[in-house]
Amino acid sequence: MKAFLRSAGVQNALASVLSVWLRLCYATIRWEREGEQHARQVWAGDTGAILCLWHCFVPVGPFSWPQGPDRQDMRVLISRSADGELIALTMQKMGLPSIRGSSKKGSAPGKNKHGEQAFRDMIKWVRGGGGIAITPDGPRGPALVMQPGAVTLAKVTGAPVLLLGLACKPCLRARSWDRTVVPLPFSRGALVWDEPVYAGREDDVDEKVADWTARMNAMTRRAEALLDAPRGE
Repeated sequence: MKAFLRSAGVQNALASVLSVWLRLCYATIRWEREGEQHARQVWAGDTGAILCLWHCFVPVGPFSWPQGPDRQDMRVLISRSADGELIALTMQKMGLPSIRGSSKKGSAPGKNKHGEQAFRDMIKWVRGGGGIAITPDGPRGPALVMQPGAVTLAKVTGAPVLLLGLACKPCLRARSWDRTVVPLPFSRGALVWDEPVYAGREDDVDEKVADWTARMNAMTRRAEALLDAPRGE
């Protein structure tokens, strides 16, 4: 059964169904936004950009960065796992091409060849003025804890980083390591952007990882609070 579900034809069919479902959700969810001016500041810039969101919010992530001529062309970093293939196909149908690999930088030589290539591809893409969306706690977690790849990419490229908090209620939660959020039509959603952050070449990676993890979780809590607040506040 697992081999059948991972066959090319079935994966493509599932991706088509998922993309239709997500488009319906995006069209009917009532969105709350906070800090969008920070995103617009980055969109208006003449450099590449890095967007960070937690892995569990991948299904609602595309709404945060609609493709358009007034902002950086976006790519999504997606692992080369079997699950990643379905996500990549779905994102492609949503108009978001992917760079395949892992954001983990610093693996033992020969252990993460696809990740090393993906990292080089991201550097080239961002330096060329493109945008890259990263789930810095993926692809295996722990959930809501940033790995160093995003900080390292920011150090190498000098690009601004947007840390994004999301929430969606009501929603379904998958039985996955990250409890992936599955949005529902006609629900409510929230997007909260932090001010752009940067990583200088002399900055300590571990300190940045800790700081950005805290910021992303704060943005997530704020997004949840927006949906919990009484209407009109």
